[in-house]
Amino acid sequence: MSRDLRNIAIIAHVDHGKTTLIDSIMKQSGMFRDNQAVDERVMDSGDLEKERGITILAKPTSIQWGETRINIIDTQGHADFGGEVERVLHMADGVILLTDAAEGPMPQTKFVLGKALAQGLRPIVIINKIDRPDGRPEEVVDEVFDLFVSLDANDEQLDFPILYASGRDGWCVSDLDNPRENLSPLLDLILEHVPKPNVEEGKPFAMLATLLDSDPFLGRCLTGRVLHGSAKVNDTVKAINLGGDLVENGRLTKLMMFDGTERVPVTEVHAGDIICIAGLTKASVADTICDPSVAEPLASTPIDPPTMSVTISVNDSPFAGKEGKKVTSTMIRERLMAEAEVNVAITYTESADKDSFEIGGRGELQLGVLIETMRREGFELTVSRPKVLFQEESGQKMEPMEEVIIDVDEEYSSAVVDAMNRRKGEMLDMRSSGAGKTRLTFLAPSRGLIGYQSRFLTQTRGTGVMNRLFHSYAPYKGDVPQRRNGALISTDQGTAVAYAIFNLQDRGEMFIGHQTPVYGGMIVGEHNRENDLEINVLKGKQLTNVRASGSDDAVKLVPPRKMSLEDMMAYINDDELLEVTPESLRLRKKYLCPHERKKASRAAS
Repeated sequence: MSRDLRNIAIIAHVDHGKTTLIDSIMKQSGMFRDNQAVDERVMDSGDLEKERGITILAKPTSIQWGETRINIIDTQGHADFGGEVERVLHMADGVILLTDAAEGPMPQTKFVLGKALAQGLRPIVIINKIDRPDGRPEEVVDEVFDLFVSLDANDEQLDFPILYASGRDGWCVSDLDNPRENLSPLLDLILEHVPKPNVEEGKPFAMLATLLDSDPFLGRCLTGRVLHGSAKVNDTVKAINLGGDLVENGRLTKLMMFDGTERVPVTEVHAGDIICIAGLTKASVADTICDPSVAEPLASTPIDPPTMSVTISVNDSPFAGKEGKKVTSTMIRERLMAEAEVNVAITYTESADKDSFEIGGRGELQLGVLIETMRREGFELTVSRPKVLFQEESGQKMEPMEEVIIDVDEEYSSAVVDAMNRRKGEMLDMRSSGAGKTRLTFLAPSRGLIGYQSRFLTQTRGTGVMNRLFHSYAPYKGDVPQRRNGALISTDQGTAVAYAIFNLQDRGEMFIGHQTPVYGGMIVGEHNRENDLEINVLKGKQLTNVRASGSDDAVKLVPPRKMSLEDMMAYINDDELLEVTPESLRLRKKYLCPHERKKASRAAS
């Protein structure tokens, strides 16, 4: 049975416009009715994805173009999710490489493209956002070609077709002088350039599990591509891991394929199809789901080890239990174990006393997304400063290194170079990228980059762009200086008063405003100096019945510094914690009582 089918993945750096392009493709292929209300970036279905404008979970979709069914996989652009993108490419026979017409190829582009070329896929290159006033399409095409050469692309891969597009406006052209009408040139090119799935129908059924998620009605759902054979609902199958060992036996209770953004039940699936199955309780990503007669597992990418971890524990502050309903260690443990089961990039370990949990991941963003999700589900917890996970190699301590590419205005480049040097970063390249911009490339330890993002934005007046990508493990680089300034710590519990904050503003930068509830040991600001300072933000003005003549100053408050969850996680020192509740984020000392803090600091020194 020969069906016309194409499987393609869209890869790009974060914010280069993958999801918006897929929106336009779906609209033009007739996936939606003319009068149907459709959200922007329909593939970013999660609340966090919509708010942050990033793709957190890779998702397949399917469209019909003429007689051909095209399965398109929207992948993540952020380096923290790079491991999943690598596995997703196993489902595709071709890739669309999307590059911003102004920014050009960025670190994540390089990482994912390298994986696609190594798998022998032939990319279609799209220069997107061509209507940007600072666009430089011809130079970007040259940069993409240089990138292909540096990644050892073969002659067939180097002969890539190029389209110029505006995903937002829904058009693409092979030549900038052509009329800009629709995306038909892209869809026709996919049919012409991307090969049909190279599959064997006659063999027994085998599919590679690539994505894992949980459904409230169906339980664990595994998404992957059928590599050979066919299967029907209720067929008996087994799951084997990369080593060929049996994981479990089971039945295919539900088979689904993708139609637009929906999963639709089907009775039978064939080689080449991208499908979703339910009915297995233990099988995970990178396992082979196959007929009981199959003994050899399908080749897959092993899951990357985590490079960073945080410790999550019960919220024990004076305000515990006021906002969230899920506050016990048992509830937190169950939630984290459920996450570790469906999110293969996250590792979970428990402390000996069972009251704290170490969660490992690929970076601050990935860990921040998990904590933000739990917070919205009504959990209260405390989070430690992220720490880097070291490895031991022949008696030597090894630490994760990252490739950092920074685009910055020329006037700020010396400040950035100085800051990266202090963080043990080694400069690999420095070049002018036109329009008064400089592109700097560093190799730096992950340890040194924790908390640098917010400092970097201050140094470059918000104009700099920093991109990071895991590079390798290298020998330990020595101590990296942490936050220089001390903390301003509240002495008592109550509600902060504008008069007190006004009189304390010259001591440092405040994190709280008027009428913010505080407690003893809570961090309310950053001190001007290196030491911690305890302050009373509750002290109101002494009122008397004597009238003052012109001596009262108007209370003028500097707006407090607002920080995101990831900023706060990176900001804290080792003796501090972040308190996360459904409505608030608070910084605090690990020991709220000043005597306990002194005792702990003496013990540490």
